[in-house]
Amino acid sequence: MYVFKNSCLSIFRNKGRNILIGIIILVIACASTVTLAIRNTAENLVRDYEAAHDIIATISFDRRQLGEQFKGGEDSRMENIEAFNNIASVTLEDMQNYGSSAYLKGYYYLYATSLNSDSLSKATDTFEYEVEDKQTSTTTSTKTTQSGGGNRPNMPGGFGGERRTITNNITTVITKSMEKFESSKNLTGDFELDGYSSYEAMTDFVSGNYQVTEGQMITDFSAMECVISSELATLNEVAVGDTITFKNPNTETTYDFVVTGIYKDNTDSNDAVRMYSQSANKIITGSGVIETLVSEDSSLVTSITPSFVLANEDGIEAFTAEVKEKGLNEYYTINTNLEELKNATKSIENVQTFATTFLIITLIISSIVLFIIHMINIRERKYEIGVFRTIGMSKTKLTIQFILELLLVAIVMLMLGAVCGAFLSKPIGNRLLENEMASSKEAKQEISQNFGRQDMPMEFRGNAAMPQEITSIDAVVDITVVIQLLGIGVLLTLISSVASMISIQRFSPLTILKERS
Repeated sequence: MYVFKNSCLSIFRNKGRNILIGIIILVIACASTVTLAIRNTAENLVRDYEAAHDIIATISFDRRQLGEQFKGGEDSRMENIEAFNNIASVTLEDMQNYGSSAYLKGYYYLYATSLNSDSLSKATDTFEYEVEDKQTSTTTSTKTTQSGGGNRPNMPGGFGGERRTITNNITTVITKSMEKFESSKNLTGDFELDGYSSYEAMTDFVSGNYQVTEGQMITDFSAMECVISSELATLNEVAVGDTITFKNPNTETTYDFVVTGIYKDNTDSNDAVRMYSQSANKIITGSGVIETLVSEDSSLVTSITPSFVLANEDGIEAFTAEVKEKGLNEYYTINTNLEELKNATKSIENVQTFATTFLIITLIISSIVLFIIHMINIRERKYEIGVFRTIGMSKTKLTIQFILELLLVAIVMLMLGAVCGAFLSKPIGNRLLENEMASSKEAKQEISQNFGRQDMPMEFRGNAAMPQEITSIDAVVDITVVIQLLGIGVLLTLISSVASMISIQRFSPLTILKERS
């Protein structure tokens, strides 16, 4: 208790010196509070974002592998062409086999087919123009058709395990081989029937590309229910609750669906060239419906697009190797959205790194400054140390008193610094993030200029929405920041008190008093 009282009295006796030390600690506390708040909040944002967004693995053609196989001679090329034509698409059984992996949290898929209809009109943009033959001076009327969704007539045929005729045009064959897998919507009917395995698989609805405006989404993934586009509903005067009939393009078998909802496509709202959106002829239903139709009629041409939800980032390579062992064709590869997830949090992670670096530099400089000030303080109070030692105070108690003096000043200033930092952390954090996002935007604009455009769409890759970036950081001074700040204060006190520990142990009271006299 005596040591504590003496420390308090010493602080008030040496006001000027302690005010200077207090100001330095206050600045350190403010800077540390701001950086700790930004760092901790950024770390929590990244962790929460990663927890809310799964790592999704998909299967696609390996373009690099395709190109490598065509570097041989003419005979080798022809053999590779024939091999490509024999590649079968991923089946439902394949997907279920790949999905039974310890590296996955689960999987979902899109099971698609196409149908025709005698009662529904297809949403089609048709343009008619005249072509003049200069040799015969005749004019021919020609129609060009753009279809919304469904079949893509300009793409080559070939789906599932269908063979293609071997051709000498290597480039054309490679393109067709890739389209066999990637153009999974290249079906034979007018209307594309997309069967989803779960609501999670409906990524366009999750991202907001599609939105149900009337009725509701299907509730039973095995019932003969569907959701149609607003364009198709308007064109054919279909309302929620109506029954619409489709037929198999190959066998004329009919299927009746009850319309439970009507959805709007938000992705083509600014497209002035097309009358109908790409999804105008897309019918949404459950995967169980497609499985039932295929089991009853195997002539239906189908495609399956699986998405595997990985348990964590570390399992990507292991899952890829496992799928290859289970028989995935060498011309297929596993792709993930990990890069998109990393890009979405890149700005906030850069801010976190900057805050951490600034905190470390601040602590190093602060330790040096406080150490020097405290060393000067000890030299100025050498006579006081000699008196205390002469009257019998032990070196240990004297050392504790000097440490306690600095610690009391540090605690008061740290609390004031925490209050000041709480007001400064949020605007400073958002300002740092704003600058980082501006730099990121400039990089994207440079990429756009490489394509000769000023507005390259970066938000979407294909039809899948990319994860959205974090645009704000609400840096909060919570109990974690306060505890870390106190820890910093104690650490700085101990480091700067090393001078007093060494000096007090080294000083001889008689020598000090002699020098004074």
